[in-house]
Amino acid sequence: MGNEESSFDDSDNTVHVQPSSSYAGSSNPMAHVHNRNMYGNRQRPTYIPDNFHSLEEVTSALRETGLESSNLILGIDFTQSNEWTGRYSFGRRSLHTIGSSPNPYEQAISIIGHTLSPFDEDNLIPCFGFGDASSRDKYVFSFYPDHRSCHGFEEVLARYKEIVPYLKLSGPTSFAPIIDAAINIVEENNGQYHVLVIIADGQVRSPETPAGRHSRQEHETINSIVTAR
Repeated sequence: MGNEESSFDDSDNTVHVQPSSSYAGSSNPMAHVHNRNMYGNRQRPTYIPDNFHSLEEVTSALRETGLESSNLILGIDFTQSNEWTGRYSFGRRSLHTIGSSPNPYEQAISIIGHTLSPFDEDNLIPCFGFGDASSRDKYVFSFYPDHRSCHGFEEVLARYKEIVPYLKLSGPTSFAPIIDAAINIVEENNGQYHVLVIIADGQVRSPETPAGRHSRQEHETINSIVTAR
């Protein structure tokens, strides 16, 4: 956990967490945590220093920033970049490869479950994927056809391993669809406090985008973040 970088912005209730690379070389996905309370007060940002040595310390730091209880929403990146990244950091395998040992996404789900589940009020977690051939950068898909939530992170992990073999990774990467889906859930629940966790292998920005310019996916992601604030 010593390499983990975290920050908390209380103006829009946002936490960003980079899991330590010690869990799987440099292949661990990045986890972005976005909290939304439609009726929250705006305050100055609070920084969580990079000095954690245990999951308990992360949990304690989140409580110190004012996070006491919430409902969780999970989004997982199924873009093709997970194959490209895995070639260099996960034994030439996709980061979503299901095998005898946990892949980086399984590790990230477990870590986040240990860290954030104490804050989840009902233990029901709506889970979505994005970036596969069916959703690309336009939509999200629910882990279950009937859109039901997973009951705890153990079911999240089990369901993830069930659906991965049937997905075709695609892209491009955009966080806009999952942020928009989270906004809809918050609005359907009368503004109840929620935490959106996005597990991804990298950023929205493409190396092909010229310096000083934004891709369409970046613009859409920025617009969704602005809407969520």
